[in-house]
Amino acid sequence: MDTPKSKNIFAVETQVNLMDRLEANGHRGGILWFTGLSGSGKTTLALELERQLIKHRYKAFVLDGDNFRGGLNRDLGFSPADRSENIRRVSEVAALFADSGQIAITAFISPYEKDRENARILRPDMFHEVFIKTDLGTCEKRDPKGLYKKARTGEIADFTGISAPYEEPQNPVLTINTVEETVSESVYRLMDYIGEHFTLPGSVQKVA
Repeated sequence: MDTPKSKNIFAVETQVNLMDRLEANGHRGGILWFTGLSGSGKTTLALELERQLIKHRYKAFVLDGDNFRGGLNRDLGFSPADRSENIRRVSEVAALFADSGQIAITAFISPYEKDRENARILRPDMFHEVFIKTDLGTCEKRDPKGLYKKARTGEIADFTGISAPYEEPQNPVLTINTVEETVSESVYRLMDYIGEHFTLPGSVQKVA
């Protein structure tokens, strides 16, 4: 990963340790990194999962691709270099959420394995990669934003799955197929995973 250009950086250490934050929140923090093609269902699942987690008193927040592209990352395009920088910035923000003891749910195509691995390296013990595996044909039929149609006609260049590559995860903690599973079924599996991996020792918190 790139090193900072400035040499006059002095990291500030918080006076609140991570366990104190986790105990205040009532659960472990971490990053649920959703990756998959456009139209695979990442945002739909992320938003419903967030709703269910908040309902069960978890501290959770969705980091969505379009929201970042319209704000923090609005200076970036879709070249390979810009895609990597987009994910680098997202990774840093997600890591801060995890450090605060919250559950960051990211919904980004994040097509490159290297970029996802760099995100993992930031917080290896708090990073959970979830592959939203939906075939290209289904995603293209859904085409909720009309992007595939534009990509096919050449209006959008470097479009993942059409004119730009997507590198599938090799070892995701969960693989969810939104063709075979309903949203409710997929979210139930995610909640079950969170209950197993984000519960503090001795906690009786329920997510079912």
